[in-house]
Amino acid sequence: MKPDQAFDPKLAAKKLLREARSGALATLMQESGDPYCSLVNVATAADGAPLLLLSKLALHTKNLLADNRISLMLDERKEADALEGARVMLMGSCSYKADSSAASSYLRRHPAAEMFASFADFGFYRMQISKAHLVAGFGRIVDLAAPDILTDVSDAQALIDAEADAIAHMNADHAEACRLYATKLLGAADGEWRCVGIDPEGLELQQGRTALRLFFPQRVIAPGALRASLKQLAEQARAR
Repeated sequence: MKPDQAFDPKLAAKKLLREARSGALATLMQESGDPYCSLVNVATAADGAPLLLLSKLALHTKNLLADNRISLMLDERKEADALEGARVMLMGSCSYKADSSAASSYLRRHPAAEMFASFADFGFYRMQISKAHLVAGFGRIVDLAAPDILTDVSDAQALIDAEADAIAHMNADHAEACRLYATKLLGAADGEWRCVGIDPEGLELQQGRTALRLFFPQRVIAPGALRASLKQLAEQARAR
């Protein structure tokens, strides 16, 4: 079989990771060690690490607090045969009390969760990915390490610090650009697309619960470079 020159498994996995808004969470039952699977909503931190908002009353939370080993499956949610779509199985561990930015990152993507995020039994959890298994179609089955699908943010603190303001500015003053990114560059249906995340490798656009990943032409680590990259993408979109 000839190698698929156009297929980049790392980009495919990163796209799934950033666009997923729900996934199947597998934990281990406390008493028996039997596998237990549940449906959860998902967001991502700046580096791509999955963020979960979980209740301590839920069985999956009780399980992971006793044994933090988990797996999380994310998929494309194809309307026809689900097996025709790409999916990635993330393996690793999960820790309670994600960093202070977890709440804003999660709630931008799941605004309806704000009504119960402050409840005493709820908390934000962060997954530490150790490895991943990608299935993206016939002949496109690849095992990946954490650095293959996470985003390096070690040199991008300036961008991370400016993310919230940059997102607010994009949605308030450049909503048309967000719409053009989605429709002209990513082929999405027209609608009220909003920016919900920015990191060194790209941005996330969302309408309802549908999310799209737009990769930057080059890596961005500071606000000035971000503005230049967004302008370049807007020009490309308008040209189409």
